[in-house]
Amino acid sequence: MRTGTAQLPLHTGGVPRWLFERMVALSREIVTAIAVEHGTEEVLARLSDPFWFQAFGCVLGFDWHSSGLTTTVCGSLKLGLRERGPEIGVFVAGGKGGTSRRTPDEVAYFGEKYALGGKVERLLYASRMAAKVDNTALQDGYQLYHHTFIFTQSGDWAVIQQGMNVETGWARRYHWLGRKVRDFVCEPHAAVCCDYRNKALNLTASESEDARKASAQLAREHPDKLLKELKKVRELSLPSRHEVLACDIQPERLRKVLLKTYEEQPEDFEGLLGIRGVGPKTVRALALLSELIYGAPPSFRDPARFSFAHGGKDRRPYPIDRRTYDRSIEVLRSAVEKARIGKREKMEALKRLAKV
Repeated sequence: MRTGTAQLPLHTGGVPRWLFERMVALSREIVTAIAVEHGTEEVLARLSDPFWFQAFGCVLGFDWHSSGLTTTVCGSLKLGLRERGPEIGVFVAGGKGGTSRRTPDEVAYFGEKYALGGKVERLLYASRMAAKVDNTALQDGYQLYHHTFIFTQSGDWAVIQQGMNVETGWARRYHWLGRKVRDFVCEPHAAVCCDYRNKALNLTASESEDARKASAQLAREHPDKLLKELKKVRELSLPSRHEVLACDIQPERLRKVLLKTYEEQPEDFEGLLGIRGVGPKTVRALALLSELIYGAPPSFRDPARFSFAHGGKDRRPYPIDRRTYDRSIEVLRSAVEKARIGKREKMEALKRLAKV
């Protein structure tokens, strides 16, 4: 496969090709400047900061609220670092739609070509679990369609992925920073950002700890016992909060999955989540049984904390950390000024940053 030599895509998220080409060049130079000046860890830290990432998109040519910012910025960065990345020790894999499913192959390609050795398996696990968590352990109504995995020569990593709610048309972005992940299934995100919040089945919440333990314990039980309990559940009048946990699984399909969990005997919830075939419906069923059998309710708290339309100066969803915000802008400003690009492009980028 020619992973390291991808050509300019035919579709660029609605961005004219001439602009996309400049975005590729500018993103390459900005990230190179940050890596040289501050190190590759700072590159990952900046990309995992939702405000910095949004400002980065503005500097590249997007409006603050423009649709397609996430996918096009990540796409331009991937192409921009296709050759420069190995020089500075930063690699980009994945992308939108079908491209996201090629992430493991791309990580393995880079690992073999640039002698990453034993780091590759850890990177592959991180990429897979980040996607599994945001699609299965966190069920907020947003179906993932974009997964970009950024990693370094030293084995550090970050994830930027996005989901879409087809009913509302809202998008939601999930940021991960590997060095801050202490537990893949308990508060693992660097940020979850969306301008709309709602009820969600959130098994990544700290208050879902008992539900995670109970779910893993139930997954080690024989499926016939669990299916018998689920049959009883269908006859109950459940609280309205359990709408998200509706038993919408075909019994035979669920039995096959539970038989697999029974055979593998996962030690904990992370192990359960890592079993192939365990998806949102299986986790919903186990979460429901966890509460009814063990009295261990899951959290329904929406984890989105960052809003670009309504957050900030009114202290909602939280007060701005001005020192961190100013630091983010300064890192981006310094990177633009030191980027090896033409004077006109540099001045235009700085003007867009000033608007931010």
